[in-house]
Amino acid sequence: MAKIKMALARPPHEGRRFANTAISIEQALPASRVSLRAGSNELAELTKPLGFKLPTRPGTSKIKSSLSALWLGPDEWLLINSNPKTVSALMEKLDTIKCSNVDISHRNTAIIISGKAVEDVLNAGCPRDLSLDAFPPGSCSRTLFGKIEIILWRLTDDRFHIEVWRSYSEYLWAYLLDAAKDTG
Repeated sequence: MAKIKMALARPPHEGRRFANTAISIEQALPASRVSLRAGSNELAELTKPLGFKLPTRPGTSKIKSSLSALWLGPDEWLLINSNPKTVSALMEKLDTIKCSNVDISHRNTAIIISGKAVEDVLNAGCPRDLSLDAFPPGSCSRTLFGKIEIILWRLTDDRFHIEVWRSYSEYLWAYLLDAAKDTG
């Protein structure tokens, strides 16, 4: 039987970075991603394998150690693990619970954008109100940027994490650069 080798998914913008005095745009560090769907009856059971209770308020997130959970819908979360080598162990733990968990690590990539002009640059393509009152740190949302769907997650007052499908990442990168060129 022939041996099958899997290609290593490299970040599409590996090594790229844009920065000036007002904005910084860079590829996020490698991470694993799991799309998790579960009913309200399973939420308590998911606490043990995850190590924390999933956020249940719309548009909120929770972080514990290397694992983050972003609420995307009444029964949907995006799990992002900054230790990508542990995704198999997490998936095995989740397989014992009545839920849907799909490794989407190869489908998604992420870009980090930060700086004093971050809201202006993001609002060049995103229709959401990104003011601190409307979208405080910890907030997350599936939204549009230009013509593509993204998941926008505010990490701090001036730092965002953008999840995007790999196939759209070049479009997003170019759009962000164009919006940032007049800052700073």
